[in-house]
Amino acid sequence: MLTGRLRYYYRTQGSRDWKPLTEYSDPENFQPLAIDATIDSLYALKPLNGRQALYRIKLIDPITTEMVASHPRVDIEDVTRAANGQRVTGYTFVTDQRETVYFDPEYKTLMGMLGKAIPSLPLIHIGGASQDGSKILIEASADNDPGRYFVFDKAHKTLAEVMLARPELEKRKLAEVRPVTVTSTDGTPVPAYLTLPIGKEAKNLPAVVLPHGGPSSRDEWGFDWLAQFLAARGYAVLQPNYRGSAGFGDAWLMENGFKSWRTSIGDITASAKWLASQGIADPSRIAIVGWSYGGYAALQSAIVEPSLFKAVVAIAPVTDLAMLKEESEGYTNREIVAAFVGSGHHIEEGSPLRSASQIKVPVLLVHGDMDQNVGVEESAKMNSALRSAGTPVQFLRYKDLDHQLDDTRRPQGDAHQHRHSA
Repeated sequence: MLTGRLRYYYRTQGSRDWKPLTEYSDPENFQPLAIDATIDSLYALKPLNGRQALYRIKLIDPITTEMVASHPRVDIEDVTRAANGQRVTGYTFVTDQRETVYFDPEYKTLMGMLGKAIPSLPLIHIGGASQDGSKILIEASADNDPGRYFVFDKAHKTLAEVMLARPELEKRKLAEVRPVTVTSTDGTPVPAYLTLPIGKEAKNLPAVVLPHGGPSSRDEWGFDWLAQFLAARGYAVLQPNYRGSAGFGDAWLMENGFKSWRTSIGDITASAKWLASQGIADPSRIAIVGWSYGGYAALQSAIVEPSLFKAVVAIAPVTDLAMLKEESEGYTNREIVAAFVGSGHHIEEGSPLRSASQIKVPVLLVHGDMDQNVGVEESAKMNSALRSAGTPVQFLRYKDLDHQLDDTRRPQGDAHQHRHSA
């Protein structure tokens, strides 16, 4: 709990004695995913050639380990299980699109059948099963379909749609998402996803660069509500998997998006320039919108390239790296956070709050005052600093909401918004 380093133990079938499986190590060196009780085996991720590979560990004495899968470009991400959860059926990874390889014959056949039955919904996930296993719950989605739930009857081989993930969008045509490659300033190809508004030529559009949070997360092909929301309002939306993103191996992950912020932010600003160079975006109408680390990236990008973006939206952003470390004081993860954020010149140079006067375009800050990931004071202080510098800024401070801004209350006008200014 104090260091983030873990040691795993196991016991064999029928035994009550725990035996050491690993030494203490960082999570990226060993990540258990699932036990397959039918073969007394553990599936786990371990590093191989700078990427995460999948291994099968036989939990019998003596322990034996075999590699199941690796990929030359990306990390193996997870395993899939049978509907009852007892059996591991395959593994997944994400290149341009999520792919699943099934080594279980039954599920390989089943997914082949489902792929033919619902070809417009290629992202298929097993949600569960009836107690006897005769009926399976299927979730299927696509880039322009938020998802549908089906029940598959194994005995009768019938597939019945039972529910929509977002029924309000059922009659609305949604934008398609296209994988693209952005060339960063140092020539590095950066994978990204482009969402274009429906019915508009991809030329001189208003545009939004939408960097993901994390920073060690990633975007992937599929339905993204925020990208669709912006595209529905006429914006071209670009989501770069900048260096610092997860899933592409250790070299791409770097130290992390805070310690290596110049590289991460460089990839993000290069994404905006790419939109303009391709003629997709009107250079005078490009904004940047981000959540959490993405909000940090939005603010820091406007500091590094003051004339590139014409507006900035930062939702629950980190604004000061020293403050981020201070927020963990008194919690068991304080050493983990301190090590992740680090110390050195990047604390000063990589903190938007300390260079707020360099932002010259309008800024919208959004934060919940119950945020336990990033404290609301980070936005409050950024708001004050921007106002002191004469930068147009609006701060929406949401009462009783956390990092995700989830709210069960129905909004009534602006009554749910608590606007705050210094």
